Amino acid sequence: MGTTRIENATVWTGHRLPSGGVFTTDAVLIRDDRISALGQTALQGHADEVIDAGGGFVLAAFGDGHVHPIFGGLEQQFAPVRDMATPREIAASVGQWARANPEAEWVRGEGFDHTLAPEGIFLAEWLDVEVPNRPVVLRATDYHTVWVNSEALRRANYAVGVTQPHDGEIVLGEKGMPTGTLREWGAWRPVYNLLPEVPESTLMDAVSYASASFASAGITWIQDAWVERKDVGTWLAARNAGLIDQQVDLALWADPNSWRDQLAGFEESRARIVAEGGGQVTSHTIKFFADGVHESGTSAMLEPFCDCPHSKGLPNWDPEEMKRAVAAIDALGFTAHMHAVGDFGVRMSLDAAEYTSTVNTPRDRRWVIVHTQLVDPADLGRFAELGVIANFEPYWSKYDAWQSELTEPRLGPERTHRQYQTASLANLGAPISFGSDWPVTTYSPLEGIQVAVTRKVAADGPAWMPEECISVDAALSAYTSGVAFQAGRSDAGYVRPGAVADLTWIAQDPRAVDPMTIGTIPVLGTWYRGRRTFNG
Repeated sequence: MGTTRIENATVWTGHRLPSGGVFTTDAVLIRDDRISALGQTALQGHADEVIDAGGGFVLAAFGDGHVHPIFGGLEQQFAPVRDMATPREIAASVGQWARANPEAEWVRGEGFDHTLAPEGIFLAEWLDVEVPNRPVVLRATDYHTVWVNSEALRRANYAVGVTQPHDGEIVLGEKGMPTGTLREWGAWRPVYNLLPEVPESTLMDAVSYASASFASAGITWIQDAWVERKDVGTWLAARNAGLIDQQVDLALWADPNSWRDQLAGFEESRARIVAEGGGQVTSHTIKFFADGVHESGTSAMLEPFCDCPHSKGLPNWDPEEMKRAVAAIDALGFTAHMHAVGDFGVRMSLDAAEYTSTVNTPRDRRWVIVHTQLVDPADLGRFAELGVIANFEPYWSKYDAWQSELTEPRLGPERTHRQYQTASLANLGAPISFGSDWPVTTYSPLEGIQVAVTRKVAADGPAWMPEECISVDAALSAYTSGVAFQAGRSDAGYVRPGAVADLTWIAQDPRAVDPMTIGTIPVLGTWYRGRRTFNG
């Protein structure tokens, strides 16, 4: 591959100095797939290619500790429903797509705004106006809520008297008729099971789109945080076709209803990935959904919701069963990646980690609690004590419509205003990593960093929980060395000789600009293992 030198740059190495700052230099030399030298040594070394960074900022490439690449890529293949302002606009867009695609048996869409209807309840009849004779299934931006039309309800046998699943909610109207809103997979999976298989060519287009998007944002490692067994073949086919410009770890989904039956399959999938993934695709991780989300009232809570005083949400696992499941996959050498939004969901996950550490052989574990949205004060210190990584999606750490329209009415002011305690957990010694949860929200690390630093929606607005703002250096670390630590990668996350040559070049030093403009800094270049994958 030869040698490349990037010079005339602020090279942010990620290494902390005794003063608390981060060591920087002005040049980096890449030899094949590794960083060879820094600073004056790099400037004096031979280079086949020299890149003048023009005073730009070079750092270890970003990682994404929690993302859904195939979902994000597939959004582009179906009816466009994102960024619509009203349910009527969504339905009209769906109808237009359906008429343009008369061969589609089912009409699908992904990523509509679930704050646009009162209490997040969308009615089947709104879709029936546009598409009365074909089933329609739309998934919201939270990926926990689904909106269907009457034909889809009919095909799923959802009618008056339907039995509610234990791990979901078929939202009913006053007369007991399903409204068209389905919450959590126990309610919507029977509908999705009816969908025809997505063609492999469409899946390859989805992976290719996702990979190119990540490269354009400076990302070279991703945690696909929800992988079912059929998806393993998709990733391996995409890798063999040369469509991936990142390293990808696949988190295999543990079904609370049948996890024991899945254990052999987890091992078989891992063995296949080792044999066929070439080290670029790995599977070290098992995904657990401890609960749902606040917006739909399916997060698991220690105390009832304010707008539904008889409900504490919807745990997806029995706590004791989750302990046994986490211990079982840990004994097989996997890492637990646990979705937890409500304070009881977080406690269940911490309890599972603590139980596992007492019954299994000691080893270096990199278990993760992802989203970490609401943590009971009694549990904050347990992250550091147990060595559990708190993975945040920093773009969410702002008071927006998701909070004002759906979350605060359920949590009340006190619980609302102690969400996403990034600084508090870091100060207590918890390992921190960042992710995006794309396509729920943007995959851009720089946009996430802007919110982590400011916790603002607008420049002239107030910061939400300003005590939880973190420095730019800390946010950069969470997206680089923090994700590398989560991934168990000792050769990544820092710019140093011998490290893998995964690098990102951006136009400006994010520490030297108005913090509210960090998200708009252009990405000029991305290198994955010494090969340039994006040229901005």
